[in-house]
Amino acid sequence: MIAIIKYNAGNISSVQNALKRLGYESVITEDENEIVNADKVIFPGVGEASSAMKYLKARGLDKVIASIKKPMLGICLGLQLMCDKSEEGNTTCLGIFNAVVKKFPATDKVPHMGWNNFSEIKGGLFNGIEANNDMYFVHSYYAEINHQTIATTNYILPFGAAMQKNNFFAVQFHPEKSADIGEQLLKNFLAL
Repeated sequence: MIAIIKYNAGNISSVQNALKRLGYESVITEDENEIVNADKVIFPGVGEASSAMKYLKARGLDKVIASIKKPMLGICLGLQLMCDKSEEGNTTCLGIFNAVVKKFPATDKVPHMGWNNFSEIKGGLFNGIEANNDMYFVHSYYAEINHQTIATTNYILPFGAAMQKNNFFAVQFHPEKSADIGEQLLKNFLAL
């Protein structure tokens, strides 16, 4: 079973629909048992960091997420919440990745919205995917590059497009909206 964590953030249905197109069934849930016992866990999201963390903490999901032993994939806000801290609302996050999430410098190019390529890819999440392919991004905050970064993107400045620590994976882009390359990344995650 694939569990998609429900936590008051947008874009959850898009992820479930992408999995359906690939032939996988999933459940959208905030139930601890369903999440912990799932074969794979996806932590998607579009939203605001401080209110999302309040929702997770109020339901004990912050502790559940940190305890997951199966492969887990954070998407967009999911990646940001898996970091140590976010400048958005001065939020203490889950601390899975040793990175700080910062706001892009103010320009007329923020938010970062649209197709952008990534480089310096590493690891099984990117099997069959070459660097310099485009993925779809929508965000105003970014994770700093660190030793857990497995792909980078340059938009205004270089930032972490994907991260990995043990069974935890996360991407800043939206694979569910990134056509064939995004589907390949989801298949790679589901094959872990």
